[in-house]
Amino acid sequence: MTPAALELDRITKRFGPLVANDAVSLSLAQGEVLALLGENGAGKTTLMNILFGHYRADEGEVRVMGRPLPPGQPRAAIAAGVGMVHQHFTLAGNLTVLDNVLIGSEPLLRLRSRRAEARTRLLDLAARFGLPVDPDARVADLSVGERQRVEILKALYRDARILILDEPTAVLARPEAERLFGTLRGMTGQGLSIVFISHKLHEVMAASDRVAVLRAGRLVAERRTTDTTPAELAELMVGRRVARPRRAARAPGPPVLTADRVTVVEKGETRLDAISFEVREGEILGIVGVSGNGQATLGRLLSGLARPSTGALALGGRDMARLSPRALVREGVGRIPEDRHAEGAIGELAVWENAILERARDPAFARAGLVRRAAARAFAADLIARFDIRGAGPDTRTRLLSGGNMQKLILGRTLAMNPRFVLANQPTRGLDEGAIAAVHARLLEARERGAAILLISEELEEALGLADRLQAIVKGRLSDPIPAEEADTRRLGLLMAGVWEVPHAA
Repeated sequence: MTPAALELDRITKRFGPLVANDAVSLSLAQGEVLALLGENGAGKTTLMNILFGHYRADEGEVRVMGRPLPPGQPRAAIAAGVGMVHQHFTLAGNLTVLDNVLIGSEPLLRLRSRRAEARTRLLDLAARFGLPVDPDARVADLSVGERQRVEILKALYRDARILILDEPTAVLARPEAERLFGTLRGMTGQGLSIVFISHKLHEVMAASDRVAVLRAGRLVAERRTTDTTPAELAELMVGRRVARPRRAARAPGPPVLTADRVTVVEKGETRLDAISFEVREGEILGIVGVSGNGQATLGRLLSGLARPSTGALALGGRDMARLSPRALVREGVGRIPEDRHAEGAIGELAVWENAILERARDPAFARAGLVRRAAARAFAADLIARFDIRGAGPDTRTRLLSGGNMQKLILGRTLAMNPRFVLANQPTRGLDEGAIAAVHARLLEARERGAAILLISEELEEALGLADRLQAIVKGRLSDPIPAEEADTRRLGLLMAGVWEVPHAA
């Protein structure tokens, strides 16, 4: 019999009292795509880090092609044909594609790099696996999708036969994700075996042969993809039936935030082009679009990090264009940023410190210039309880939280201020179904309390479920708004493609 490409035999890993993996056993056949599902913090990434040698298991064994893999040795994993593409890319932006691929693959003492041979091999791999790249392009100049191709090619260049993809589409728009999974299917036809971690059930159903579900560190189910449904998988992940809440109709109040023909020019390039919108009290305005069309600039604009070049921006009738981020917080602006790691939290700080990060000078948490730690810790403990931030105490280092629980911390910190305006920029990116439902419920509660919410999302189902009105952003321009009742995925898809003049019946 042909041996399994990969076997994990009763893997257990503890971090102090926390059991991250509890006697997990899995196998991966040659040429198979296995999806690894689970809530944020269920132990998926820990398990894959043990496989790749970043962590050493406390108990259990990893076997590749029937041979035991030495624990805690990434070099041994690479030599055995295991390649890993992390959720947060590990590329050097100032180097070329070829340089990034060669890093770590040549001896440091080699007198002459074999760049010509490496270039030829890289281009051959790119053509063979359908991953086109320019070897001489600087990584910093590449799109997110192109950087991911480089990460995959970097693993393939090292002769990977087993490819681990940790949240491969967390930062990709849907068209890029669909192209990626089409490519992966072709790769398995050439003998590669793939494990991918994902929270997006439609991707799991479309791309995998088999699904394994982790819950609280334990393997709770395995299914052939053809024998299950997204609803069953969601229930297996969280241990209960999951349904995303949907907005109920309500009459909005007066405008809270208005933009009138706002243009933003950065580094000589027009990022936002005469955009106009208004967000009213008790309303969610959804901005949809393919990644890279100005959403990041819009987020910076509404956070006080970018300034209008022309046009008017007003909060409650007052000019907000020149207000600093600190002043905007004082004026009742809440912010859920696009990148929770780079902009939303400081990983080395404790949970209580991040909980008051935007309110450190608030009299509730400071007196005579000194932080009132007891009050801050009590506030953090309340957020942990109310927003179900798992695996956290007030003194926990924030970097130790899973992505979903870090997002809940940021959401709780923001909504605890009872803001009159909330910027929710990709609020559920990389979250599991249970966490998505929780975030949606909290945003709808804020809407019911009268908050005006601007939702920037690349997920059409999310926008349709939450928004009262929708606008599409394309190349820095905004379409006219349409009521949610007149929207569907087809019409939104046309708007996102820049087809704005086609009547709804077309």
